[in-house]
Amino acid sequence: MKVLVPVKRVVDYNVKVRVKSDGTGVDIANVKMSMNPFDEIALEEATRLKEAGKVTEVVAVSAGVAQCQETLRTGMAIGADRGILIETAVELEPLGVAKLLKAVADKEQPQLIILGKQAIDDDSNQTGQMLAALLGWPQATFASKVELGDGKVTVTREVDGGLETVALQLPAIVTTDLRLNEPRYVTLPNIMKAKKKPLETVTPEALGVDVTPRLKTLKVTEPAKRSAGIKVPDVATLVSKLRSEAKVI
Repeated sequence: MKVLVPVKRVVDYNVKVRVKSDGTGVDIANVKMSMNPFDEIALEEATRLKEAGKVTEVVAVSAGVAQCQETLRTGMAIGADRGILIETAVELEPLGVAKLLKAVADKEQPQLIILGKQAIDDDSNQTGQMLAALLGWPQATFASKVELGDGKVTVTREVDGGLETVALQLPAIVTTDLRLNEPRYVTLPNIMKAKKKPLETVTPEALGVDVTPRLKTLKVTEPAKRSAGIKVPDVATLVSKLRSEAKVI
């Protein structure tokens, strides 16, 4: 059984993001880049399924600039058997990524695709759902538990009212939530082994996919800074300020 795991290269979650002075986007020059945390969880889950003997091959795929090879090598150090890079300098949108992943899925014929529920840079939470629609596969989003068996995957997913358990016939798509697992620490021996694993590079044109952007970013701004708080001498003053200044009561 083959599992496909899309991974995205994003600004590391520990980095404070800064907006460019001209408001055209986020400044990523000399900024630490890492694998999207939700995709890391997806890759960890695929690796655990392989270690449990339920999966025979894990393939990591990424779309973006040439530096995404580093992200794929990290993925192979975690447990992926090989990597596929769809190299392009175009700023990809969720629909474009979904079309690229569909083309890869048509070629690789995986029985399961596990990906993060969203990327921490754009927070779109769209790619998994769009990919399921393009492939015509069943989907389970926000997974907190995944079990394989008997030609189906059983997923416990997080919903507003608690937990929901669904059973999907394979092939299927699963998007991961934070509580699914805790990704392992990547050891140096595995990093060295990852350098020898195969990494294939293709282009959107070779896959027959048009990734021309459909959206235009007009302006990017930082959130407004919060004003400093004040101390009040007593409850009466607090109530007065809430009524007259904040106008919340």
